[in-house]
Amino acid sequence: MSARAPRGVQDRTAQQYDPLGAMGSRPLTVVLGAVGVVWAISVSVFDRDVVGIPTLSALAILLLAASTAVVFVASSPFRAPFPRWAFVLHVGLLALATVASVAAQWGPDRSALNDFMSLLTATGIVMVAPYRPWRDLVVGGVVLAVVDAASWGGAAWVFPHAVPVTVAAFLAAAPTLVLTAAAGVFAWTFAGLAERVQIRAGSYSVERAERDGIAERVQQDRSVILARDVAPFFAELRTRDTITDADRARAREIADGIRRAMVADADRTWFEYAVLAEGGAGATVDDPDGIIATLDTDQRTVVRTFVRAALGASTVDPAGFRATVRRTAEDRAEMALEVAVADSDVGIHRTFDPYFAVLRVTFPDLDVAVRPSSLALRFSYDQH
Repeated sequence: MSARAPRGVQDRTAQQYDPLGAMGSRPLTVVLGAVGVVWAISVSVFDRDVVGIPTLSALAILLLAASTAVVFVASSPFRAPFPRWAFVLHVGLLALATVASVAAQWGPDRSALNDFMSLLTATGIVMVAPYRPWRDLVVGGVVLAVVDAASWGGAAWVFPHAVPVTVAAFLAAAPTLVLTAAAGVFAWTFAGLAERVQIRAGSYSVERAERDGIAERVQQDRSVILARDVAPFFAELRTRDTITDADRARAREIADGIRRAMVADADRTWFEYAVLAEGGAGATVDDPDGIIATLDTDQRTVVRTFVRAALGASTVDPAGFRATVRRTAEDRAEMALEVAVADSDVGIHRTFDPYFAVLRVTFPDLDVAVRPSSLALRFSYDQH
């Protein structure tokens, strides 16, 4: 196998491959941002060796806080995937905060310990590592490193010190360059490994498990018919000396029932089998054209996982589960899911939030409506 990343890896992120993992790491992202803001405030108030301009110091902190807020909002699993414009805005705000911080302390600044932005631009790239492709991380990190080098290098050139200007510029940029390299390697490696695992799993395990599940359900249905109708009828015939017209009529009735069951099985989609297999005998699936069959393997896996979770939840009434699938355009389809849940808004979120996160990454236009005792999902997809 080639060591090169598969085609498409450059454009996918850890959040898209592992939305639950990204959801679990989000608190660390929030903590990094909050700690950075608190540290910047503390240093600006208590640990500056140049009086500087307080207004610019306040501006630098506000810009830093704004960049943290952008990441906090955009990294929400319910807004996934993390958009490029949010990343660009995050990097831009950090760059402006860097310039404002250096300008606020313009003068013979002799202590590197209070130059907080050279480190916070570095952690700013780490914060978004799970959410953007490695190329974006590298470009953003290099831009911030250049801003760091130019800002502190310019200050060292105007206010010379024992450290040469080039060294001062390099030291200012080094933390961002190092952590950018680490973030880029993480994003590239994760995407490459996830792509390979996904290709293998999607081409073999998922399809086979789905096929086996359908076959098992068909076999169960046949067994029910045999045990309920056919076996008792033959047992009764064995006790008789002659076969009557009523027996013949009964045999035709049983044969017609088996034929109808076989036709119904042939018309069922994989989704209907999945609903039945997960205990949704009273559920409603409205897909007259069988459009659900156009979902690809990844999409089927995500939808089936949610169905399993919904119908397996103790608060969900299977009879209140309804799925509607319609074609909205020549190459687009829309699916709507309605679930009756005997729980509050908070309880519904607590139960299904992880599944919403996965669905959001798979279907970016996912619309979730949570109300007391009910849950409604709507999303569209390309027909494959």
